[in-house]
Amino acid sequence: MRSWLDNHTNDKVRTQMYYAKQNIITGDMEAVALAENIDVELVRSEVARGRMIIPANVNHRNLKPMAIGIQSLCKINANIGSSALASDISGEIEKVDMCLKYGADTIMDLSTGGDLDEIRKAVIAHSTVPIGTVPMYQIIADCGDDIKNLTIESMLKTIEKQAQQGVSYITIHAGFLLETMPLIAKRKMGIVSRGGSLMASWMMHYHKENPFYEAYDDILDICAKYDVALSLGDSLRPGCLADASDQAQLKELKVLGELTLKAWEKDVQVMIEGPGHVPLNQIERKNCLFQSKLYLASDISSSISLAFFLPLAISAA
Repeated sequence: MRSWLDNHTNDKVRTQMYYAKQNIITGDMEAVALAENIDVELVRSEVARGRMIIPANVNHRNLKPMAIGIQSLCKINANIGSSALASDISGEIEKVDMCLKYGADTIMDLSTGGDLDEIRKAVIAHSTVPIGTVPMYQIIADCGDDIKNLTIESMLKTIEKQAQQGVSYITIHAGFLLETMPLIAKRKMGIVSRGGSLMASWMMHYHKENPFYEAYDDILDICAKYDVALSLGDSLRPGCLADASDQAQLKELKVLGELTLKAWEKDVQVMIEGPGHVPLNQIERKNCLFQSKLYLASDISSSISLAFFLPLAISAA
């Protein structure tokens, strides 16, 4: 599967965006066009523009290519993962089978317990859909569950290890900057993102800038090497309607837009998480994220009822 890669092993850059910009139609683009019933040239042009991504790590050879973007169908993500209470590999493989059976388009391995490397290796080998991760979860485990032990060197080591294994997209919380911290105090619910809260703890302890932001160029180099798509995490997504579209959220979104442009310069594919709780009167808003894909990792809510957490990748800008 994905035999076209054999003819490009010596290419310095092997990302779908790179090939799309070079007017090269890859085997993955052809597979996506067939699955989506759209013209392959449309796929190539959308990937080149950054309005469509094909999360497909070059080391995940048994993967069936899929796309997320404006011109593609809506996609559903399923979360799996071990914990300190249950961490056997066979259990995670069973979860993968269930995800595939019921049509998940992507799977995120959010394991926090057991042998994380072996679990991830088995999940990737067994899955025919792209596997995503939140590297911070393993970074914390490798730091003895103490965020204060995090270093940029250990962070990059973990990201590259996961990329080598075949992870097709990673969520990093790089848009939450130190200067935004005072705005959090004005919120009703503060920070509801786990990754965001961990970054806040690290920045407050050392009073230094977000390490994912500081090492962003190095992270892009890793992603470009293995064609790992970036899912830019929304650390400051609002946890309630009262915090929706506040200055903290908008400030982070602006930074995420800037980080998206930097990723495109290195031919790295990007989607942006969001948007948290949204009042009904704010749903239709002009997109400020340079038409990058929006990965809905929050709640489908109304103004009067409780919302259920439903992570899914949505093909819209």
